[in-house]
Amino acid sequence: MSETRIKITDKPKSESEKSILRVSLTAMAGTTIEWYDFFLYGTAAALVFPAVFFPEELPPLVALLASFSTFAVGFIARPVGGIVFGHYGDRLGRKRALVIALVMMGLGTTLIGVLPTYAVAGAVAPLALIILRFVQGLAIGGQWGGAVLLITETAPKHRRGFYGSFAQIGVPVGVVLANLTFLLINANVSPEAFMVWGWRVPFLLSILLVFLALYIQLRIEDSPAFRDLQAIKEKQDKLAIQSRSDSHGESLADAEAVIASQRQPSPVLEALRLYPKTIMLAAGAFLGVQVTFYILIAFVVAYGANPAGLGLPRSTMLASVLISNALMTPALLLSAHYSDLRGRRGIYIAGAVLLGIWGFILFPLIDTGSFLWITVAITVGIFFLSMMYGPQAAFLAELFSTKVRYSGASLGYQLGAVIGGGFAPLIATALFAAFGGTFAISIYIAVACVITVICVLLLQETYQANMIDTL
Repeated sequence: MSETRIKITDKPKSESEKSILRVSLTAMAGTTIEWYDFFLYGTAAALVFPAVFFPEELPPLVALLASFSTFAVGFIARPVGGIVFGHYGDRLGRKRALVIALVMMGLGTTLIGVLPTYAVAGAVAPLALIILRFVQGLAIGGQWGGAVLLITETAPKHRRGFYGSFAQIGVPVGVVLANLTFLLINANVSPEAFMVWGWRVPFLLSILLVFLALYIQLRIEDSPAFRDLQAIKEKQDKLAIQSRSDSHGESLADAEAVIASQRQPSPVLEALRLYPKTIMLAAGAFLGVQVTFYILIAFVVAYGANPAGLGLPRSTMLASVLISNALMTPALLLSAHYSDLRGRRGIYIAGAVLLGIWGFILFPLIDTGSFLWITVAITVGIFFLSMMYGPQAAFLAELFSTKVRYSGASLGYQLGAVIGGGFAPLIATALFAAFGGTFAISIYIAVACVITVICVLLLQETYQANMIDTL
């Protein structure tokens, strides 16, 4: 199957530096709050939901497994969101799709904050939680593509990696905000009050995302690459309509109806037809990032704080995750900037190799119980992970042509997310329960990183690619 594209220019148009920065910062704000919502659920799934949404008689480890199962539901929904929003974003615009995704996430997360507990509503409570988690997954599945493409299709060629990483920065900032919110509430209310109503406050704050979506709708333009593609489509359609009208003696209205019926199939189907191998390799390239990241921000919190694990204070684990993710932002920017200069694949592969090795050092450092060494363990892992995640926005966007870029990049990203991230805390917990230790989890991390290296080696280098294409 063909995986080629036709280039029409060697120098894509770009807006002013000020405009690009405004788009990048706005997209970063959107991804920050969106990921705050998504990760908020992960923290709550580790610390709160086992006791709030499941029967009290369940053993702690079983309740944790059940809670992480609902966490995984959001990842199952992510490819669905990628398909739905990919179609919409490739047809009607990156901005429109992003706005809808932000509103969906804001409303879905806010509703989680008002759900009744298992003690009040019985089985209805976890069922409603699962439904709203699915809504979160749909939203995050659509949000990433919109935010990344608004930036990378606007940025100049030699700065795509750097500016694309602004969308990725939303991830660590979202983690920091989610954990910081829980830390502040945990420090200012009693443990009983925290479990009754304190945990709800961070979820209710998510309504702010709706107002940011409104700002993007009113103040941000769609990407130049998409606008150029739409202009090309309109010109070609007009020529085709006029040509058919002249050659068949039809009215312009009749000719337009015929041409409309002959337009290309769904962008998602077109992406799968043109780029099947690339989509699967992009998903595999994301595996090491996803598996390790969700072990570092979700499983280690549960492992450290749960009585079945180390039994450390909740604040110790949350603070370590907070510090490591705060330091992730400069690591993302540096690795993305390096990829603009030297290419995406080299630094990506180096990050995967180092992360696979670090997985065997990670848990012995955490097992010391020392706040310092726990923080070092998570921070170094996050740094190696950033060597992949920083360049990834530009890397995935550059693999696909404009007409199916939202669909192709979203499918690759979200398939990797559901295979790697959605089940990582659940698999890690199951491995810990089955083997009575963490060595099997380190092997799990290493295998994921090996798969990532192989997939990246099979993908083409993209940092010199053009992002303005013909149909």
